[in-house]
Amino acid sequence: MALRNIRIYGDEILKKKCRPVQMMTPRTKLLIRDMLDTMYDANGVGLAAPQVGILKRIVVIDVSEAEDDSGSEGAAENTAENMDTAANADKKESGAPANQGGPYVLINPEILETAGEQTGQEGCLSLPGQAGNVTRPEYVKVKALDENMNEIIVEGRGLLARAICHECDHLEGIMYVEKVEGDLFDVTDEAEEE
Repeated sequence: MALRNIRIYGDEILKKKCRPVQMMTPRTKLLIRDMLDTMYDANGVGLAAPQVGILKRIVVIDVSEAEDDSGSEGAAENTAENMDTAANADKKESGAPANQGGPYVLINPEILETAGEQTGQEGCLSLPGQAGNVTRPEYVKVKALDENMNEIIVEGRGLLARAICHECDHLEGIMYVEKVEGDLFDVTDEAEEE
């Protein structure tokens, strides 16, 4: 298991737009494995390449743990930071059965369609211990490439939709704090109580 350092809010790399991935290389495959390891180690449900200092259009998402925790719901990147959202996700045309939370590897993701609205608490591994209320689409359809550079379509509702939007924002140099309604609040005490 190889862990990478997660860049923290204020790091200039988090404000930069990422470049598309043109081809899969052994180095990019290693990056993807490291991103998954890093996300799981940090108890996150999503991670974008710029969060580990790499300006490539790659995100990894796995909301299955957040969905399985007795119906509890996790924040877009930190399951200890709860969101008020239904975690009902569908993965289609990518070989996985419906209602799976991941893991998803999305290379060069492009959001094709959104519908509905959900407002809930959201956090980020690049801003530990903080959360804020953010409005996101309830449903998202995204086109991307998988780790084998095959085109996939992923459709998500609830937590998966929130995570897809959150991570795709990172690829544009946007952090969720720019979309927070009201103030950020401390969730460190809440996480320690669980």
